[in-house]
Amino acid sequence: MAGIEYDQHTAERYRAAREVPREGLTAWREAIAAASGLRPGDTVLDLGAGTGAFATAFRDWFDVRVLAVEPAAAMRAVLLGQLGPADERIRVLDGRGEALPLPDGCADAAWLGSVLHHLSDAAATARELHRVLRPGAPVLIRNLFPGRAERDLRVRFFPETAAGVADYPSAEQVAGVFAGAGFRRVSLTSLPQRSAATLEEYADRLNQDSDSKLRALTAEQYAAGLARLRDAARRHPAEPATSWMDLLVLARTEGGSGDADAAR
Repeated sequence: MAGIEYDQHTAERYRAAREVPREGLTAWREAIAAASGLRPGDTVLDLGAGTGAFATAFRDWFDVRVLAVEPAAAMRAVLLGQLGPADERIRVLDGRGEALPLPDGCADAAWLGSVLHHLSDAAATARELHRVLRPGAPVLIRNLFPGRAERDLRVRFFPETAAGVADYPSAEQVAGVFAGAGFRRVSLTSLPQRSAATLEEYADRLNQDSDSKLRALTAEQYAAGLARLRDAARRHPAEPATSWMDLLVLARTEGGSGDADAAR
């Protein structure tokens, strides 16, 4: 995983501006439960755990142990600050996708939340995930994919961000890379997430520096998008700030290679 350097201040701002409130993730909780079959006591690898929004969610939702792997020291510090001293269900580790600091066959599922575009070597990461997952275990990938991001709030109000998403790997490309490492494609589903109760609240929380897509915009582009967002908030004061992202589910096969299923 590569690309962005985080200091403590940036990590805190990331958590405040980017993390989706737990109550806005109901559809994700239900979809993850159905796709993963997780049971209490299972182990989930959270690759690119960031400040821990999903690491703590998995712990609380499913009563599982979480291996939270994150290369940024500042992000790990924020995550560790949220954990009680007696909570042994989340283990925070310094690591990268292409060289996971984990033993073979130690995890029952892997979660990759908005990290695909940060991976420096997707094929090596897929091979490492195959190594650390048990046979049949799912890889759950939450990401934006090219051609499927029109319902993302940033793309809606800051249309220039679509150019950045266009450079991301497609769902088909990701499934193909993972097929070469021994995974089969299971499903691809778009799911809603409510970032704030209203568009106005979302606008108030937005921070250009905490988002790589917004950071790529000029000051003029960001100001114009924020004006569009605040205008929509005035015209639709009760509209919740809801984005849609994709959940791509892959499953580890017994061998070391496999073929992606046909696109659904």
